[in-house]
Amino acid sequence: MSKTVKVGLIGAGFVTDIHVHAFKNFVRDAEVVAVASPNHAREFARQRGIAHAFEDYREMLKLEELDVVTIAIPNYLHCQAALDIAAAGKHIICEKPLCKTLEEADQMIEAAKKAGVLLMYAEELCFAPKYVRAKQLIGEGAIGEPFLVKQSEEHDGPHMPWFWDVELSGGGVLLDMGCHSVEYGRWVFGKPPVKSVTAYCNTFVHKERTKGEDHSLMVIEYEGGKINIAENSWAKGGGVDDRCEIYGSKGNTRADLLKGSSLWTFSQEGYGYAVEKAGSTRGWTFTMFEEVWNYGFPQEMQHFVNCVLGKETPTETGEDGREVLKILYAAYQSAGEGRRIDFPYNPPKVEKPIDLWR
Repeated sequence: MSKTVKVGLIGAGFVTDIHVHAFKNFVRDAEVVAVASPNHAREFARQRGIAHAFEDYREMLKLEELDVVTIAIPNYLHCQAALDIAAAGKHIICEKPLCKTLEEADQMIEAAKKAGVLLMYAEELCFAPKYVRAKQLIGEGAIGEPFLVKQSEEHDGPHMPWFWDVELSGGGVLLDMGCHSVEYGRWVFGKPPVKSVTAYCNTFVHKERTKGEDHSLMVIEYEGGKINIAENSWAKGGGVDDRCEIYGSKGNTRADLLKGSSLWTFSQEGYGYAVEKAGSTRGWTFTMFEEVWNYGFPQEMQHFVNCVLGKETPTETGEDGREVLKILYAAYQSAGEGRRIDFPYNPPKVEKPIDLWR
């Protein structure tokens, strides 16, 4: 009889709700047993049938039965939570971005190694079925040697209000969603060394809401003549647009994460999670069917559970999260100084990535 991995959750917001749905409806050999949040834990647990609720996650970590804990809270809190989880001897699943600074990333990685626990980086695009299939085509030789990956995620703003505050998040859309594009491109190419990063970003629509950028464009050059183009936006209305294109020496493929698995809907009121958040489902939008599955969250969490059980080796780790963050540092510096940033790269020490741009 296989062991059941007991899961604790830190946070009770949008992404934590997705995690619960994934664990409860799709993931084998796992059970969510506790949630911690200073404001909403008890109600969150009651509505979702979770046995234990805590205001202070450090109290939750005292539960001996816990095997792994997910971190889905504002970015500036990631590091301390990870250090506390590691000290408690629990495995760590950390939502993107890994943390605010490279110094914090180093602390998290070292703490996990010292405690002998896994630090797993939750980049769901590397598990999204359509995007996984696109990468598989490379392995099958269908498009030859890949030389260009384009990936973009665009909509009219984040689901949780704290993202707008750069002191809490560390940056704008470049950090929030550019991290997806960076890691997907790295993963498709086999995670080669970076040669250079060039980026542009600005605040076009939401100047009254944030000091961060709401549209960004990155060009990442990897060794071997491989290019990753990443465009991300909080300034595009009409719902979420998430797509990738991969060009190879013998063909190409493209995947739209939402279209082809959605309904074409017009709503004056809006619907779903975004109704009271960004209002992004008003008007014409693509209404997702099995959104959590199509985005790869269940597959991601199943992989992480298998890693806790010793059945698999993590494909997305703290080291990957750190490399993504380093690339984003270079992108902010490139946008701020108006020049290409060449690697090897020794980033300046900053309080948050966006400081390299502002």
